Parts: sequence; C-alpha cells; structure tokens
Amino acid sequence: MVGAGGLGCPAALYLASSGVGRLVIADADAVDLTNLQRQVLYRTASVGAKKVDEAKRTLAAMNADVEIVPLAQRVGADQVDTLVAGADVVLDCSDNFATRHLLNRACVRHGRPLVSGAAIRFDGQLMVFDLRRKEAPCYACLFPEDGEVEEVQCNVMGVLAPLTGTVGALQALEAVKLLAGAGETPLGQLTLIDALRSELRSVKVKKDPRCAVCGAR
Repeated sequence: MVGAGGLGCPAALYLASSGVGRLVIADADAVDLTNLQRQVLYRTASVGAKKVDEAKRTLAAMNADVEIVPLAQRVGADQVDTLVAGADVVLDCSDNFATRHLLNRACVRHGRPLVSGAAIRFDGQLMVFDLRRKEAPCYACLFPEDGEVEEVQCNVMGVLAPLTGTVGALQALEAVKLLAGAGETPLGQLTLIDALRSELRSVKVKKDPRCAVCGAR
C-alpha cells in the first residue's frame, strides 16, 4: 500500500481486520492536525508522528497476527520494483500522478494487480487493473503519462471525509477478493462516485494497443 492518508487509512483498517498476512505501508509524511478529518487511523495525540508508525500501532492493536511493515519514505524508482515484486496485490492510495504512474509501470513489469483509488471534493474513482491478464488495460491507458491532467490534492481542494472512507473501503474489498480468489474483478471498469447525489456509475476502459506502458505486452 502506497499512501497512509484518506484512502490508505480505511483500506488498511479493513485489510488488517480481514487478516491479510503481511501489509507493507509506505508514506513519508507526518500526521498533521488537518489530516484528522479524514485519516481515521490517527488521533490528536498522533500529530507530529510518522504516519506509518501510528498506523502500525493502531493496526497491531486491532489484529496482532498481521505483520505490519512501515516504510517512512516516498516510494521511488530505486525500490519500487522490489516492493511490487514482493507483493500479491498493490494498492495505490497516493495523491499524485508521478507516484501513480511509477506504481503502474512496476505492476505492468511484474504482472501484479493494481487497485487504484482517488477522491477529491465530492467525487471518487475506483479501478482495478488486473495486470496478470494481458488483455487488461493499465493506468496509463486511462491517464497517459504524457497527457495534460491537472494535479489537485485534498489539502488544496478539500474532500468530503466519508467519501475517502468509501473509496478506501472499496479498495480493500477488491484487494481481499483478489487475495482470496473470490468473486469477479471487473475487467476495465472505472467506477465513478458522485457523493452529492449518492450515485455510482461505471465506465468501460479498453486496453490501448498504443499505450507506451503496456501496449507492447
């Protein structure tokens, strides 16, 4: 899991309570008072502490049988391959496109499922890129690396706190399904969440044969 913020906190709660064997959480940030509105692993006493250390403390108290590995660092190109290759499922709970594309490239190289979530203001997104399947699209098929996409973050634009909980819980749901081999993972389905209308709709995303990341697979 990359990111222990608004999405990563609820996702980690449900993964730990579900009994995943080993959960690696990477995040370089410390807890800020403004995080507490949506980052449910932390309390007022956590302010100033490393997010991953506070996350480990909370999750270990919930389920001592789960191995929590905290990485208080930003995932970069020098370690992403090792982390992704050692995982069964990768959760992208980050808040920037550089990290999202870095994880996507590594998941394509190593054939690992990528569960991607996003939330800003009143809008959420969820998509599972099952990169074990050659016909599956990757994140770059949806958002090309050279595309013009506006970078927006919660600390600037704001976000409805329960929305991050919803998206993070759905990420955990899809991760558990992948780990357990249960149910079906929709191939190329982008789920859009409109919190103001309490509506979910799905958009079909096809693999781009000219994708610079996965098109040559």
